[in-house]
Order: sequence, then C-alpha cells, then structure tokens
Amino acid sequence: MKKSLILAAILAVVSVGAAIAQPRAVGVNIGYGFSASYQHSIGEANLVDVSLELPCFDGIGATATYDWINPFGTAIPWDYAGQWDWYLGVGAGAGLYGFEGMKYNLVGWYVGAVGHVGVSYQFDNLPLQLSADWRPNIGISGLSTPHGSGAIDFNATGLYSGITIGVRYLF
Repeated sequence: MKKSLILAAILAVVSVGAAIAQPRAVGVNIGYGFSASYQHSIGEANLVDVSLELPCFDGIGATATYDWINPFGTAIPWDYAGQWDWYLGVGAGAGLYGFEGMKYNLVGWYVGAVGHVGVSYQFDNLPLQLSADWRPNIGISGLSTPHGSGAIDFNATGLYSGITIGVRYLF
C-alpha cells in the first residue's frame, strides 16, 4: 500500500513536470465574435487548443480541438525571419446563445463537432504569434422555452461564424 502511494506520487510529479515543460500560448481571436484561447503543445507537431468564446457577441461557448501542425509533412517553405505553419484539427464545442431573448425566457443552445484549420506566423525575436483560422462548429442546436418545448435543428450558423484573426503570447 505504501509503495503504491509513493509510486503514484512520483508519477504525478513527473506528469505535472512534463506538462509544464511543454510550450504553451494564450491569446485572443476576433471575427464574428470573440474568443480567448489556451494552447498546449504535445510534442513538436501537435497541440491542444481550448477556447472560451462569445459567438456573434450574443452567447457563450467553449471548444476544444486537437491540432496537427504542418500535417502530412507539408511545411510552408520560408527562408526568411520567422516561421510560417499551418494546422488542421478536430474537436468538440458547446454553448448557449440568444441572450437578448432572455427577457422572453428563450435561450438557444448548440453542441457539436468542431473543425480547425488555419495558418500562423511566429516571430523570431518576439514570443508572439499571429494567425488566421476557420473553426466551423457542426452539430445540433435548439431553443429552450419556459415549458420545455423547442425545436432541435442543424447548427448552420456554426459554419460561418468561426473565421477569425488571432494573436497569441508564447511562453
């Protein structure tokens, strides 16, 4: 029992140390809405992106994606200062919208799969990254009413609201 607790404690310390040692970034994306994101690198070619969003400035949502950096061995050729990368990812998202309608007790919701594709530029002498990306959220949406009735529909607006320009601080 005592040996397993010591082993578990050592494993926890090593795991936390490995997670802290990986490069990370925090930043914002602005488009047809706003999002604050946290990125955590997993090795040199993968990362996890977690975002808290204000879609269309009329709700709140969250997404998480697993992204591949320069997938398929297709790095952007660049021989000058800085580094260009492109990324492709998948994940999940959910949220609430229609806060304007709250006075009528009508709030919508959505949940679905999220795609993520974009391009980024990282400066050589600054811990700063600029990006342009598209994050479509495809799934179902619905409307919550006071009596529990509401229609469930395809989340079509999630295809268009995910185009953003971003800036991130790398640490």
